[in-house]
Amino acid sequence: MKHVSILVPKGNTILSSVVGPFKILMAVNQFLKQTGARAENFFDIHLVGLDRDYSLYDGLFSIHSDCIITEIDKTDLILIPALRPDKLIEDLDQNKEFVPWILNQRNVHNAEVASMCMGAFVLAQTGLVDGKQCATHWAAMEMFKKMFPQVDLVSNRIVTDEDGIYSSGGAFSFLNLMLHLVEKYCGRAVAIYISKFFEIDMDRVDQNQFAIFQGQKDHDDVAIKEAQKYIESNVKDKISVEQLAKKYAISSRNFVRRFKKATQNTPLEYIQRVKIEAAKRSLESTEQNVNEVMYQVGYADQKAFRTVFKKYAGLSPVAYKTKYNRGRVNFERPTAW
Repeated sequence: MKHVSILVPKGNTILSSVVGPFKILMAVNQFLKQTGARAENFFDIHLVGLDRDYSLYDGLFSIHSDCIITEIDKTDLILIPALRPDKLIEDLDQNKEFVPWILNQRNVHNAEVASMCMGAFVLAQTGLVDGKQCATHWAAMEMFKKMFPQVDLVSNRIVTDEDGIYSSGGAFSFLNLMLHLVEKYCGRAVAIYISKFFEIDMDRVDQNQFAIFQGQKDHDDVAIKEAQKYIESNVKDKISVEQLAKKYAISSRNFVRRFKKATQNTPLEYIQRVKIEAAKRSLESTEQNVNEVMYQVGYADQKAFRTVFKKYAGLSPVAYKTKYNRGRVNFERPTAW
């Protein structure tokens, strides 16, 4: 029997990332019993908090922890649910008592640890992903990079798995993390059943198709902000680093250094991401073909455009247009910056 501790953080916990894993693991237990694979539960599931009862979403929901951390001597798997982004720093502070407990379970009892979405911030506080890959919600990546530069944050991965430490991308990507864990512990056949029962697409590996590049501007470097605005206002143009550095009277080396420090992207990465975000919007909402969109955002080489597009969007331009443009788009998507 595998003891599972689903943490119930104080504050702004995303309720679905507590209830969802609980339901999936309960369904695994039921399936294994029904098929005669086991006479008893495979997963011994507990909701573990710092207190017994919590009120969520301004009192609209409440949740009860059946254990508090001091009552758990040993656990095999710790699941860290997502936190809401609006009060993240406050929530990290009021849940800091989880950190030494997670570390003790990991170091003394070799517990495995998995974070969901912005639960990655709690995981990163433990130091367990220092030098390791970790995923989180695409909208929180810039904040994560600033807070935890020692972590290898991967922008495109749905699930990471390294030395018994796991993480998942944004929002409902935790469902794919749970399928990954079910397959690891119980086998492919059980994971396939759970995917069908809950109607979860199996083997999704890339979350880039969901990401919206927002252009990090939460910094105080005025010249770099002006450079960002220039890039965003001249999507059709071919812009070089040297051109930008000269325009803002900064040496090329210093410009690259300052740009990376301010935006968490190199100038070239930023230019590419701005162009691809503009291309995505056109592919979603217009009848232009891929070549027309390609020229519109300043590319002339089809192979180069397709390579860069797939890098940042997770799909080829044709596949992206097919997926998101049905000729019925009648809403106006907000710009990314």
